[in-house]
Amino acid sequence: MQIQLATIAITGCLIASCSNSSTNSKQATNQAPESPKQELAQVAEQATPDFTNMVQFPAGSYFIGSDKGLPNEQPVHAIDLNAFYIDQSPVTVAQFRQFIEATGYKTEAEKFGDSGVFNFTTNQWELKKGTNWEYPLGPDHDKATNNHPVTHVSWNDAKAYASWAGKRLPTEAEWEVAARSGKNNQQRFSWGDQLVKNGQYKANVWQGDEVNHNSNEDGYRLTSPVGAFGKNEAGLTDMGGNVWNWCADTYQLYPGNSMPFRKDENVKVIRGGSFFFDQNGEASFTVSGRSFNSHETSLFNTGFRCAADVK
Repeated sequence: MQIQLATIAITGCLIASCSNSSTNSKQATNQAPESPKQELAQVAEQATPDFTNMVQFPAGSYFIGSDKGLPNEQPVHAIDLNAFYIDQSPVTVAQFRQFIEATGYKTEAEKFGDSGVFNFTTNQWELKKGTNWEYPLGPDHDKATNNHPVTHVSWNDAKAYASWAGKRLPTEAEWEVAARSGKNNQQRFSWGDQLVKNGQYKANVWQGDEVNHNSNEDGYRLTSPVGAFGKNEAGLTDMGGNVWNWCADTYQLYPGNSMPFRKDENVKVIRGGSFFFDQNGEASFTVSGRSFNSHETSLFNTGFRCAADVK
């Protein structure tokens, strides 16, 4: 299976897709006879959701977006939200393993037989065979660490896990409100206005202006244990850096944004930035930074967290 990766200039996100689709897509379909909707139905029965490690936000009117950020973050606008819970941290490898063992679910990376990894030797993205949530760098490397965020999960996989857990994916608005600790302020990052405070990085991010250079000052070359960089005011971790977070929404421009745009229901929102290089630099992991990827894409720097309604 060949790889075709496109850099989206407006957001710096990478969309992985398979070429030679007339052959390879059929192969993947044969390996996955059940549709995502059928699989969601199969994993829908679960125990009562556990809210222990979730943070609750009250219903109210909030402002999201930024007039100082990238064009797709504009304009600032008000949204009304019902009360909601959101996971304190991204779903970990250990938590995802419980889901796999309980349901026998196969991720899309497992069905396709490969997933997106950046090769630091060739400085290129590749679809590496045998790469999945359990082997994030491929079967020739170590297994994923239990307390790190799970990666190589598509939007469909994340939605299936959330359904099994009795939860759902957060909306983009909920994610941003949580990143802002539920406050209507102009704070740039979830933890404050500075990326480095007292000589310490406040998130697991790329330190360098090029994809082939990372000074690694934050101590992590790839993912870090969830919570390693502390919590925001609301008690949430990793709301910037470490891994991109899938959100429930189909990506679209905000009301009032007149940029040329064509909506695609297969393209979903991701938030928060990651440990890996992004051409937008610090803008990728601000509270208002937003990007997107196709719903079947799985990469080594993308994970998710869950949300739930307050009954």
